[in-house]
Amino acid sequence: MQEQAQQDLDAVLASFRERILAGRPLQIRGGGTKDWYGQTPSGELLDTRAYSGIIDYEPTELVITARCGTPLSEIDAALAQHNQMLAWEPPSFGGAATVGGMVAAGLSGPARASAGAVRDFVLGAVLMDAQGEPLHFGGQVMKNVAGYDISRLLAGSLGTLGLILEVSLKVLPRPIASSTRVFEINQEGALRLLNQSAGQPLPLVASAWVGNVLTIRLSGAQAAVDSAIAKLGGTELSNPDDYWTDLREQTHPFFADAEAPLWRLSLPSVAAPIDLPGRQLIEWGGAQRWLRPEGNVDAVTIRAAALAVGGHASLHRGGDKAIGVFHPLQPAVETLHRRLKQQFDPQGIFNPGRLYASL
Repeated sequence: MQEQAQQDLDAVLASFRERILAGRPLQIRGGGTKDWYGQTPSGELLDTRAYSGIIDYEPTELVITARCGTPLSEIDAALAQHNQMLAWEPPSFGGAATVGGMVAAGLSGPARASAGAVRDFVLGAVLMDAQGEPLHFGGQVMKNVAGYDISRLLAGSLGTLGLILEVSLKVLPRPIASSTRVFEINQEGALRLLNQSAGQPLPLVASAWVGNVLTIRLSGAQAAVDSAIAKLGGTELSNPDDYWTDLREQTHPFFADAEAPLWRLSLPSVAAPIDLPGRQLIEWGGAQRWLRPEGNVDAVTIRAAALAVGGHASLHRGGDKAIGVFHPLQPAVETLHRRLKQQFDPQGIFNPGRLYASL
């Protein structure tokens, strides 16, 4: 039975290689949960879900390796058996999201500001290149840095550099204690409190401000959580798991209208409130600010406001993608993008134009 399973996997790889060597543009997709993200997908569909399964999981080593088509729900279930987790809390969009899509999209959840981003947990990867050959980068331990930066480079690349076949990820134990606190406070006061707290030894791992309500999550040792509660105060939230899940999965009421423009502003956490018309939801200690614009505010205005304080703005969902979903690149950075694309995918096979229309 095991031999048959391996033969099936080999057949899937052979079909991937055949599709790539045909030289036609390919739209790489796993669960299809993020088809809306980035520029509009193009090319023939290449579904990765047949190449699935956890290859290796060493709970004592805090490392899990899985194939690209493995659902995140399967990863979460395996980790939960050992009280472990993906610390950056990637959205799974109902559990249908896959490991390959998670890395390619590079999206992180509420704990990103404290735990790190997807790229910080990618230890190694196997990538099928434009010649249909598997390339191995990194490994399964932090000290093995051969090709380490290439593995990290795949995070957020939206599949434009090649077909991600396998990924090794660092995992972490779940915290012993946790408490979610709620404060009635305006935006300016919330940003001030979050930045002051960031400079103190407090186990503040996630935060969200919306509608003059600041919600923070404290996690860690019980003594550290109790000490932070005594220092910060606030009211205990009765349903914290639901609240943070809604934020991670973007099912919070703020995200309800999937067709209306939703902008993501990535800013220095110390930046003052951005004076743009519309509703805002602020995460990551002030570093991620979601904007539902109102009135006639346009992309140029939004991006200029973000750039003025040292940040950038992306059209995360909805709206007119003709303006360019991601913030325009500086000439030097665009040159690097073009060189990488040329090096990894000279024929333009993998997700052409998904990251930037010209790449």
